[in-house]
Amino acid sequence: MPVSEGMIAGLIDLRRADEEGLARQLTGQLRSLIASGRLGRGRALPSSRRLASDLGVSRNTVTYAFEQLAAEGYLAASHGRRPVVTVDGAERIDAAGAAASRPRSGKPRLSPWASKLGQTDWPMSYLAPLKPLRPGHGDAREFPNDIWGRCLRRSAIGAARRELGPVNRPRLREALAHYLATNRGVRATAEQILILPSAQAALMLIAAVVITPGDEVWVEDPGYPGAAAAFRASGARVTGIKLDEQGMQRMPGPAAPTLIFMTPSHQHPTGRLMSLARRTEFLRASRPGRTWIVEDDYDGEFHYDSRPVPALQGLDAHGRVFYVGTFSKAMTSDIRLGYLVAPPALVSTLEIAQRHIGLIASSHIQEALAEFIADGHFLAHLRRMRRLYHARRDHLVAGLERHLGDVLTAEVPSGGIQLVARLKRGRADQAVVKRLVEAGVVTRAISSLALGKPRDHGLLLGFAAWRESEISAAVRTMASCF
Repeated sequence: MPVSEGMIAGLIDLRRADEEGLARQLTGQLRSLIASGRLGRGRALPSSRRLASDLGVSRNTVTYAFEQLAAEGYLAASHGRRPVVTVDGAERIDAAGAAASRPRSGKPRLSPWASKLGQTDWPMSYLAPLKPLRPGHGDAREFPNDIWGRCLRRSAIGAARRELGPVNRPRLREALAHYLATNRGVRATAEQILILPSAQAALMLIAAVVITPGDEVWVEDPGYPGAAAAFRASGARVTGIKLDEQGMQRMPGPAAPTLIFMTPSHQHPTGRLMSLARRTEFLRASRPGRTWIVEDDYDGEFHYDSRPVPALQGLDAHGRVFYVGTFSKAMTSDIRLGYLVAPPALVSTLEIAQRHIGLIASSHIQEALAEFIADGHFLAHLRRMRRLYHARRDHLVAGLERHLGDVLTAEVPSGGIQLVARLKRGRADQAVVKRLVEAGVVTRAISSLALGKPRDHGLLLGFAAWRESEISAAVRTMASCF
């Protein structure tokens, strides 16, 4: 990259004891800076007086270097003017003035995990624009930014008076412990809660602490791709477990693995609810201290047709369950805060690992969020969004039945922020998604969320982030693509 004029002297290292002499050293180093592109064509160099002063050498030394480089064709120099670079670094002219080829860098060596990253479409980079009906998002336009802004301002003003030590701020831990106990049935002290930059960061932290390379991990299939990515990064053997109407099935034969990842409140992506009997079955099959369960409650705040089902973590009497949550669905996606409720026996180890890995969330944001929750703004926002998202879900379902009932069957979830629409007559969902994206409607193929050979085909459609008029327009566009 090109450098500023003030940086040129800092890139030159002259050794006064070197037999080559200062003038020749300076000439060679300036030549290299030009050939590498750091000093590009048309770039004016400092005057000989200034560069000599910056380098602590005589002006004659600098003048010699400028004249030599002008003779070689690197610089254009005239009396009373600063010398100007005349060649492009891409030409790579050597000391004799002949063009030299740019050396090619070898292919970087990657870890086995990193070498496979291109084989998945997660994260959804190819669906970057936030357009209807992209799944996984709430409506940031409905967030009370004025109230949140006041919380942020007060947090910033109080920063100078705050204790610097805790990376997991006590006020937010306490506010979260009360909220989760009251609204999600989570049983935990404030000290069990770790605040992290995201829910994905929580999965990476869990994997780093409890997984040994070669350990068996079960995940839902189809399911959340970020979970498999986190556990594979730690060397786990990830096995996809098929779903039934209650979500993840219990495998009767194999012994319990090291870790089981599930989304029991709203299975991702189907939205299915795991029954109390199935939850109890998984808890009985796990071995305290040997088999861990990770419960990802990514959108558990949103229930529409019945009372919220308490978290699996609240049923655990032996400290086997990690409870993971995020604020990106309930608030805004750019808040970048998640949390982990850890089993008591692992809290200390996880806190040390959190610091070592660097998964630390901004204390400024944590303090603002603690106030936002404690003053009732979070619950008030959730109550409003539940009503809004409920209506949007029903509006999308009605639109799909009206305009696309002959090609799609919508599965109506009891909550959440997205739904699955099954394709009839054996259509390939990934080809349909590509056609819809080109038309301006962003969806996701269910088959892309499978670990192995996909058995399910359909579209994952978001409804929470889109107003009813936007949903209607998107459904009409979808109808024109079939």
